[in-house]
Amino acid sequence: MFNIRVANKEDHAEQITNNNCAMALETENKILDEATAKFGVSRVFDNKELGFYLVAESKGGVIASLMITYEWSDWRNALFWWIQSVYVRPEHRQKGVYKKMHETLRGMARQSNLPVCGFRLYAEENNNIAHFAYLNVGMTQCEYIMFEES
Repeated sequence: MFNIRVANKEDHAEQITNNNCAMALETENKILDEATAKFGVSRVFDNKELGFYLVAESKGGVIASLMITYEWSDWRNALFWWIQSVYVRPEHRQKGVYKKMHETLRGMARQSNLPVCGFRLYAEENNNIAHFAYLNVGMTQCEYIMFEES
């Protein structure tokens, strides 16, 4: 059994940082600088306009986490909630954890004082298990190609 809730800095920053580092290594074979990653997580907690974290907890520990950031859509006069940094610990995968987190987000969006028009996320091109999870909760693959400049 597990519980889904909005994370708080005091008891989740380190666990979310650990999840983010594990996700980067697993999905992109990148080793993150842990101090930088922890500072990045803390900035979200310290600046609510950047977003928030949702966690799944079981027996006092975080088994999954994700971050929500915001994108204003002038076409819709509303916000998209971008689902980012999704990580479910391997031993808890394919047990409905992400599905429950996604359902929680839907409820939060409906009850939000902010105008939320939908959810967006991106996934590694070859991460078929993640693709299936996102399709399984009702998301569809969109027609956009992502570009980046660092």
